Amino acid sequence: MRRSFVTDHSQISRLFKARAIFAGLLSFVLIAALLTRLGWLQIVEYAHFAGLSTENRVRLMALPPNRGLIYDRNGVILAENRPTYHLELIPEQVEDIEATLLGLGEIVTISERNIEQFHHSMRTHRAFESISLRTRLSEEEVARLAVNRHRYPGMDIVARLSRHYPQGATTVHAVGYVGRISEKDLNTIDVSNYRGSSHIGKTGLEKYYEEELHGIVGQQNVEVNAEGRILRVIDKIPPLPGNNLVLNLDMELQRTAEQALGDFAGAVIVMQPKTGAILAFVSEPAYDPNLFVHGISVKEYSALREGDYKPLFNRALFGQYPPGSTLKPFLGLAGIDSKVIGHREGIRCIGYYTLPNDEEHRYRDWKRHGLVELGDAIEQSCDVYFYELAHRLGINRMHDYLSEFGFGDKTGIDLLGERSGLLPSREWKRRVHNKIWYPGETLIAGIGQGYMLTTPLQLAVATSALANKGKKIQPRLLKEMRDTNGEITAMAVPSISWIKLKREERWDYMHKAMQRVLRGKWGTARATGWKLKGYEMAGKTGTAQVFGIAQGEEYDAETVAKKLRDHALFIAFAPLEDPEIVVAIIEENGEHGSAVAPIAKKIMDQYLLKDDAE
Repeated sequence: MRRSFVTDHSQISRLFKARAIFAGLLSFVLIAALLTRLGWLQIVEYAHFAGLSTENRVRLMALPPNRGLIYDRNGVILAENRPTYHLELIPEQVEDIEATLLGLGEIVTISERNIEQFHHSMRTHRAFESISLRTRLSEEEVARLAVNRHRYPGMDIVARLSRHYPQGATTVHAVGYVGRISEKDLNTIDVSNYRGSSHIGKTGLEKYYEEELHGIVGQQNVEVNAEGRILRVIDKIPPLPGNNLVLNLDMELQRTAEQALGDFAGAVIVMQPKTGAILAFVSEPAYDPNLFVHGISVKEYSALREGDYKPLFNRALFGQYPPGSTLKPFLGLAGIDSKVIGHREGIRCIGYYTLPNDEEHRYRDWKRHGLVELGDAIEQSCDVYFYELAHRLGINRMHDYLSEFGFGDKTGIDLLGERSGLLPSREWKRRVHNKIWYPGETLIAGIGQGYMLTTPLQLAVATSALANKGKKIQPRLLKEMRDTNGEITAMAVPSISWIKLKREERWDYMHKAMQRVLRGKWGTARATGWKLKGYEMAGKTGTAQVFGIAQGEEYDAETVAKKLRDHALFIAFAPLEDPEIVVAIIEENGEHGSAVAPIAKKIMDQYLLKDDAE
């Protein structure tokens, strides 16, 4: 039996209408939600997303300033900026840093040191900042990298200025060098002003005048594409270059002093007594500062640190030596000015000296001088005379007089880390060693030995005060600063103090006594003095013991290792009647001050007779 179905059209119509209404309502709700969200994004959240869009399209870039140059007084370049190509990466654009480093290492040479420095820089820079991986790329390396650039997003070849020192080791202990910015540096600098900069002054004038040399960072907004390449510059604030430094150094004198020291370790300071200008600042041995600019290898650094006579050590600034007999002119002035001895009073030298209550212990002289006055004692460098003078003065009065010349105190030169030497006193020994001061120690201090220590720079400043008849002037390496247009922006103004004697003619007396060191019949530097032409020099030789000699023993240089031989010292100024130049020399293990007097003559000949020679 077949069934028949009757279609209910009205029911179907109602069902269709219900579904249509539901679909329409659902569509309306969805469209309304979409329009609401669109309106929210376009109107309410407009500022936020516009900013994100701009940041994706526009990048703020730091523009590091050009570092100021350094010149000597005659315009010879001592520190310059040379263009070099750098391989750099922007970390946020690199998906896999290690894979990228590995791949780039197959194209150009990348050392473990380069990778180590790169990872260190990543910790101190923001992800969007460009970080140097390799410096000083050759043209061939640049070409190979350029061909493969598309394979390494975030990699770029950037032309930058790198610091270079044309004079190499000759000026390193004065000029210093720059190096990569370290985490320690970040704690002491204005980080915002070093955006884009990778180097900072590490030693010497580069460090002392860092703020003036660095300049002020600039910035620019640039439009970049998806690969981070710059399409156009939107706006720009140019950086302000650092100031150029013009120094008092004279490169001709600097080279002369450096060469004159030969193979000896030591220091030479050449100074203008009237202005405080340092004309030569030599410490030997030295090293090439260019090794440190882009990172020195462990092997190279170990060779410098462990090398003979430590070339990294700045002897002119940090070296502390017994002044030996170079102290005698200053002590002689103390004696006659305090009237504990007359300049014509004779002291008999029999080759040794004994204290009144201790005749067992003999304080030796280098020979028997007979009856000597102060002028004779300076000329012949008689120790017995100064043993007696020191005994009469006493250590505290010696301390007070010598401190006026700057012994035991920093000179204030425009370099960091200067040592102060050591000027002993009773109070000092009690405070430092918790012991009393013995009379014999006063005698030893009277010939510049024992606890007495001085730096080559201190000797130069003290000698300048002596040459100036009491005008003590602060030494300065900087002459002036100039901007990129050559306009002077600052000039060095050294501080001045005065040493007063009760009678001014005593300065002239000591000048003539020191002239006898070179011109006198028994002068300790007469071999040099007899060769002087065109000017008169005043000087004083000195010998500083490296180790003590027991009673009854004699010093024999032939049986003593070179590093244990006496140091040779010499101080001098010229011309005698109106001093224009002062020289202080310390030659380690040079044995006799008379042996280094020719160095002073060579320097003074070049400086004082230059016009005649030309």
